[in-house]
Amino acid sequence: MSVPTPPAERPIAHVYDAAYTGVPNWDIGRPQRAFVQLLDAGLVRSPVLDVGCGTGELSLFLARHGHEVLGIDLSPMAIRQAKDKANWRRIAAHFLVWDALDISKLRAADLSFQTVVDSAMLHILGDRERDRFIDGLGDVLASGGLYCVLGDARRTEHEIYGITPEEIRDRFREVDGWKVVFFQQTIFERRWSSNTAYFVGVQRQ
Repeated sequence: MSVPTPPAERPIAHVYDAAYTGVPNWDIGRPQRAFVQLLDAGLVRSPVLDVGCGTGELSLFLARHGHEVLGIDLSPMAIRQAKDKANWRRIAAHFLVWDALDISKLRAADLSFQTVVDSAMLHILGDRERDRFIDGLGDVLASGGLYCVLGDARRTEHEIYGITPEEIRDRFREVDGWKVVFFQQTIFERRWSSNTAYFVGVQRQ
């Protein structure tokens, strides 16, 4: 896999670097159960892009099951830990310091993906950041490819944090070349807690 030059780093990368000097609450040491079920259902196809991969547990899980996986995260600390895990476990996953808001630039390296997995990345983005990410997603997800996102359920209509069924349908419209193929309520597990969440699959037409 050729490695493109990463875009400029966003200042928030340092916030996540600080979190990864310890073990953040969202890093449970294994993939979220929704993605295990996705694999068991045979819905993961290679190559796979894991956006906001953190220390790589989901990427490593999918690679261990035979998939070609690229994990990206804007935190250099998280990517170093992911690469160390891959070396220790002898798993052939690839990791790159890269901002998910700039995934459209991966096309410069002729990279496209059949599956994009998102374990709690979309739900932290601001409104305009979500628009930018989805625009880029359309550039790198192949026709017929599947974007699968797990995110906390939004608690009130006035918050931006979290996701709702209505928002997903508004952002991924069929007229724009998207189709929501599954939508289920589930939980997002953390080390010391869990939240009601939604797990959504959106296909690129």
